[in-house]
Formats: sequence, structure tokens, C-alpha cells
Amino acid sequence: MNAQPPQIGASRPVIRQLDDAAANRIAAGEVVERPASAVKELVENALDAGASRIEIAYADGGKTLIRISDDGCGMTAEDLPLALCRHATSKIDGSDLLNIHTFGFRGEALPSLGAVGRLTITSRAEGFEAAQITVSGGRIGAVKPAALNRGTVVELRDLFFATPARLKFLRTDRTEAQAIADTVKRLAMAEPYVSFTLREIAGSETREIFRADAEQGELFGALSGRLGRILGRAFADNAVPLDADREGIRLTGYAALPTYSRGAAVEQFLFVNGRPVRDKMLLGALRAAYIDVLSRDRHPAAVLFLTCDPESVDVNVHPAKAEVRFREAGVPRGLIVTGIRHALAQSGHRSSSTVATATLGAMQPEPAQPRIYQMERPSSGAIRNAFAAQMPLQSFDEAPQPFTAPFAPSARVEPAPPGTAELIHRPLGAARAQLHENYIIAQTERGMVIVDQHAAHERLVYERLKAQSAEKGIAAQALLIPEIVELSAAEAARLLDVAEELHRLGLAIEPFGGSAIAVRETPAILGEINAAALLRDILDELADQGDSLRLQSKIDAVLSRMSCHGSIRSGRQMRVEEMNALLREMEATPLSGQCNHGRPTYVELKLSDIERLFGRT
Repeated sequence: MNAQPPQIGASRPVIRQLDDAAANRIAAGEVVERPASAVKELVENALDAGASRIEIAYADGGKTLIRISDDGCGMTAEDLPLALCRHATSKIDGSDLLNIHTFGFRGEALPSLGAVGRLTITSRAEGFEAAQITVSGGRIGAVKPAALNRGTVVELRDLFFATPARLKFLRTDRTEAQAIADTVKRLAMAEPYVSFTLREIAGSETREIFRADAEQGELFGALSGRLGRILGRAFADNAVPLDADREGIRLTGYAALPTYSRGAAVEQFLFVNGRPVRDKMLLGALRAAYIDVLSRDRHPAAVLFLTCDPESVDVNVHPAKAEVRFREAGVPRGLIVTGIRHALAQSGHRSSSTVATATLGAMQPEPAQPRIYQMERPSSGAIRNAFAAQMPLQSFDEAPQPFTAPFAPSARVEPAPPGTAELIHRPLGAARAQLHENYIIAQTERGMVIVDQHAAHERLVYERLKAQSAEKGIAAQALLIPEIVELSAAEAARLLDVAEELHRLGLAIEPFGGSAIAVRETPAILGEINAAALLRDILDELADQGDSLRLQSKIDAVLSRMSCHGSIRSGRQMRVEEMNALLREMEATPLSGQCNHGRPTYVELKLSDIERLFGRT
């Protein structure tokens, strides 16, 4: 019982001043976690130098070699030794740590890399001769003349050779190489007017892993081209542009349609003043924007850029600069939610083109036979006559030429109402038939549309219920006996801070002495609920994301269930007028391209795709 704690020795510990080499190795532990971290720091330095072309090469996953070449402003022979000193930087003068307009500003990356690896910097500024300096394990060599046309070449060899323990924490070469590629692609998203090339060196062979040439034109066109190159054309074709601002913060970028969702959060990219960040609050806002158009097991895809006054955001939170802190956190969060929802609403009934691709892929045509005769593409007059001939008939007996073999159609056909021919030119076309009492077949000008009548009407009813709820407010029911919930003082204060917002959603709370909270009203639409469990769920979200949508999501879930029960059921036969009315309402209703769970409500097949299935191309 009298034993001393192990950290207390027999003698008083002595305070020592660490030398620069030890300090740099400690700093490297925060700044350089893996080869991809070194690539990030060096590429950001190149961007700060005004480079328009950046080439990255690595070997063995970046463990033995990382080489960054750029055509930026370069450095002089006098600059090179200073660049390897801790907290030496050209980015800021130290007078204002909030007004930061560059990626780097701490002056730690180069000395940290030189402390744990073998670093060589070759650079040439305009009007000066090229020079080179080497540092190995913290020992800086002399500046020497070199040969270089312009810009800077930074070569890092044998990363962590000076701290062998760190090597044990690195992953396989393939995993580290993938991390490097992800880092370069993320930085390339924010700089569409800069060319990036990533190469892997394996022995005497060099393989190009990624290449993105500088884009041209206006911002959104250039950004769309760059994202199409990095994330694929499917994302670029199925994303809506974002351009909104609020209180000095501007939101730009692209957000994918709900029907283009992912099984994991692998296509969510956030940038603040061009800097890639991973921020729980911003990611929570992104999820909130899709809360009623995606199921819980699906994740949205988006590339979001927030631009604001540097003094309204603190980027000096962590040495790796991957986290930021906003002065008014609610402003960017609300901007993301409303900006994305507004952009998705403007997309109207649009659905992802990948839905049609998947549909065509699911179709299995018969093996192709040698083509004997392929008729030419019909004229426009022939197409109009064909459309007229395809009008739904009262019965199959009215067909111009009777069928010569028994035929039992599964489609229910109706006579065409007046004016149906003009509906072909509408986005969702004119209804032609109903299959299996659930799927509406509509003919468009350039193809056909298959609509899930229950899913489509469910979305329409849901949007009407949400609009009514927003217009009239959430009705609250007073509890006969208020429910008292015991919380900690910090939890009670956190809930009372958002009491006004909760009251707008029908949940009335107030302090009840000490740290207890009294729940006096609950949303009537939820019926009987466990108020204590609901409050704790809200507290969990507040602690995790800084805001809570738990109550709103519960209300939306009830509205969704109501819309499901109040919508057209599968198995109900519909007249042509009803089918066309449903199509017209879909065209006029935002987000009608997906049901309440993010599944598509319709599939559009182009005539060219259908002809390709039959070998008519």
C-alpha cells in the first residue's frame, strides 16, 4: 500500500531543452503519418508556389521514394537552408494567424520530412541559378549548384529510416500506394486548372497511375470535367450543380441525385477555402440534406466547396490541417442542408441515368443471328404514323392485322383520350398501358418510360404532407402529466439551448429544478412516445454532430408511412386518364424521381438503347 506510483522516481525529474533534431522528429509524428501525408504536404507546397503542372512519382508505396516536380515560382540558393528550419515559411508573417490564404503556414513539413528521411530539394527561381540542398535524418548539407529549368523538385527517399519504429505501422505497398492516389485525386478536385500526373516506379519501369490535364472554360464546366475524370462520368452525369451563399459563405460543387447513392461514404468530399477537410459537422449536414430521400443504409455522393473569409474559420486546429473550426458553425451547416435540398428540388422528377443502364444490363437478349436484312432508319413521317398506330386500342380485335397465333397479353390497355399524341413530347410521355397492375408504360418522343405507380404516388403524397406540415406547423399534444427526465447539468444545458427549435417541431421542454428536464408537449403525429429515450437520442446527435435531426427524422418517418398507406396500391388497375395525371404530377413535383427510400420511381429507356438490344444499330 506504500508503493510509489511508477511515474514518480526517487529523484526529482530534470527539465531539458530538446534539440532541433528531436523536436523535428516529434513534429513529424503529427504531420507525416504515412507516405500519403508527405505527398499531401509537398503537393500543397507546389500549389502555394503557383504551379500549373505537378508531377508525382513514387516507389514501393512511397516508402523508398517520393518525388514531386512542379513549375512554380521556385526558391533561390539563399532560401533553401531557411526552408529547412522549423517555423520558417513564406506563407505568413506571423502577425495574423487567422487571415490565412494558403495551404501551408506552419513551416513544419520540410524540416519534419528531413528529420525522418533523406530529403533533397532542387529549385530555381526566375532570374536566379538553380541550387540544391540535402538533409538526411536532420543533418543539413551544404547548398550546391544544380541543373533545373524552372520550379522545384523535392525528392524524399527512405521515409522513416531515422525512426524505424514508425515503419512497423505502415501498411502494404499496395495500400500505401492507394492512399497516395486518393490524396492526389482529392487535391486535384480543388484545382481543376492545374495539371496532375501520378506515376509509379517499379525497377526500370514507370507506370502512369493517374493523369488529369488542366481544364478550360468557366468554373462549373471545368469542375465537372475534372470530377468526371476522377470520379467517373456516371457521377458527373448524375450530379446537380450547387451555387448558394449565406452570410458571407458561398457553397459550390456538385451533389449527386438520390438514385445515384453509394453503399458507403466513399464519394463524399469537403473543401474549405480549397483545403480538403474531414469535418463531422459538415458531413452530418450532408447526411441531413438527404435525410428524407435516402434509406439509412445508403450514402449520398457529393463534392462540396465552402468559400469564406479566412478570418471566419480557424484552420490551425491540427498540424495536419485536416480539421477546421467555424466561428459560426450553424451557418455553413444550414447552407449545406438548404443548398443541396434546393438543388435537388430544382432537378424535378429527374432520376439517375445509371438506373436505365442497370435495367438494360438486366435484359438478356437472345443470341445474335446473322443479319439478313436491316431496314433503314424510318423518316419522320413514318415515325408519326407508327406512333398513331401504337395508340391503345379498345381491344386487340381492332388491330389492323389480326394475330395469327394465340396471344394472352398481360397489359391492360385503354382507349386513347383526345390530345394524347401531344403528351408524347412531355418529359414522361403519354401513358400506353399498365402491366401487372403496378407498372405504367409511357411512350416518349425518344423512347419509353416504365413507372412504378405505387412508389411514384407515395412520393407525391409525401411531398404534399410535408408541404402541409411546413405551412401549418407540427401540431403538439399536451401531456396530462409532464414527463420528468433526469440528466446531467451539461446535458440539460445542451438541450435547453435548442429548446426553441424543438418547440417548433412540437416538443416542448423546460427546466424542472436542478438538472432535470420537464417534457410538457410532444408532436401529436408521433402518438405515444418514450420522451426520455427521444431526448437521449437528440443528445447523442448533438454531441456527435453539433445539431440534431432526430425529432425531424421521426416526424418525416411518420409522414412517409402515412404517404405509403395513402398512395395508390400495387394491384390497382388505372385508367389512361389516371395514369397520365400521375405522370403530369410527377413532372411538377420535386424529387419525384425517387421514392421516400431513395429507390427510383421510374426508368427511362432511350430508343437507341432499345434498338441496340435488338441489334438494330
